[in-house]
Amino acid sequence: MRRRPAHAGTFYPGTRGELVKAIEDSFTHPLGPGSLPRGDGEDRSVGYIVPHAGYMYSGPVAAHSYYHLSREPRPSVVVIAGPNHTGLGMLAAVYKEGVWETPLGEVQVDSEVSRLIVSYTRMYGFDEEAHRYEHSVEVQVPFLQYIYREDLRIVPIVIGLQNPDASRDLAWALYKIIVENGVDLVFLASTDFNHYEPHDVTVEKDMEAINAIKSLDIDRLFRVIEERYITMCGPGPAAVLMELSRKMGGKEPVLLKHATSGDVTGDRSWVVGYASIKFPRGG
Repeated sequence: MRRRPAHAGTFYPGTRGELVKAIEDSFTHPLGPGSLPRGDGEDRSVGYIVPHAGYMYSGPVAAHSYYHLSREPRPSVVVIAGPNHTGLGMLAAVYKEGVWETPLGEVQVDSEVSRLIVSYTRMYGFDEEAHRYEHSVEVQVPFLQYIYREDLRIVPIVIGLQNPDASRDLAWALYKIIVENGVDLVFLASTDFNHYEPHDVTVEKDMEAINAIKSLDIDRLFRVIEERYITMCGPGPAAVLMELSRKMGGKEPVLLKHATSGDVTGDRSWVVGYASIKFPRGG
């Protein structure tokens, strides 16, 4: 199977040169980490929460996660899960095999890890349709290509069934793959935070969700989102990472950067919140 880019030229530039510049501008942006990735220096993490808006809006926040990821030992595979915005396909869809294309080239899907995920879960299955036009996973791939250059392998997952049971189901499978199968993987949970409220309201709501995330208590996260009407679009992927980190004895997650679209555009009346959060491994 070959998955061609659905959002090149919209969420991110459609040519190689412009895309590399957009990624590098995200790293050096005032809201970004301030410099380009510099290589090794950090221990392997469990994974990261990353945003998925257009690069001009969330790229600098996302760059914080990729800056830290670039300083870790290279994983054998990056599993990327994002919410289903399109309503297409299965409710818990794993991309089976093949390649994903971006303007930076091709990326191989790790079909063996995909197979293990489906075999170890109850709710997830192979489905290409859910991925066809979904942007939440696609926008992560060029950043990964930039920091790893070659030999990158991914497993894309699109989650429409966002609840604690589905999150625990996938987290348990990933835990088995890491512990029992010895696969050195990193998990990226793609989500934006509160949507389309004033900046101050969004910051307050986002910090409530982030504090719940830092507790590694997924029931608390879903409860806070419901009680406070926080329109976080990817609580399911975030909860997978929380549960996986808890099972692996991970340390408290670290908020690397939070900002809103208003910090970029200057219009703070109607914003979306973004965060990069690192989940360190225990030791």
